[in-house]
Amino acid sequence: MTRPMRPPSSAPSERTAVHAFGDEYDEDVEPDFPAIQQSPEFARLRRRLRLFVFPVSALFFCWYMVFALLSAYDHEFMKQKVSGEINVGTVFGLLQFVSTITIVLTYRHFAAKKLDPQVDRIHELAGIDRR
Repeated sequence: MTRPMRPPSSAPSERTAVHAFGDEYDEDVEPDFPAIQQSPEFARLRRRLRLFVFPVSALFFCWYMVFALLSAYDHEFMKQKVSGEINVGTVFGLLQFVSTITIVLTYRHFAAKKLDPQVDRIHELAGIDRR
């Protein structure tokens, strides 16, 4: 499916734009999403996202499983006192929250530096106005 184009004989209007995925087009017409998805810029964006999401997800899953398995099978270790009434299980439980917040903040920084500029570039090439 291709984007409907303005006939070449018609004069361009203020609603006409040009982008890298095709020629002149009317801004009221939806972008050619299949062409965008097959572009090298979109492939680069997906690759960058996967290179962050999969390793971080695997690492967090392993960390969570260590916590869950220790909680289920090593009661003696988890109930060792760290300070006062605080035990190792409580510390590990709280560290789950800390690690989640760390992942969120790290992803936010990663997205702002690596993904958002690439998304902006794809929007620019597709002629999508994000205003």
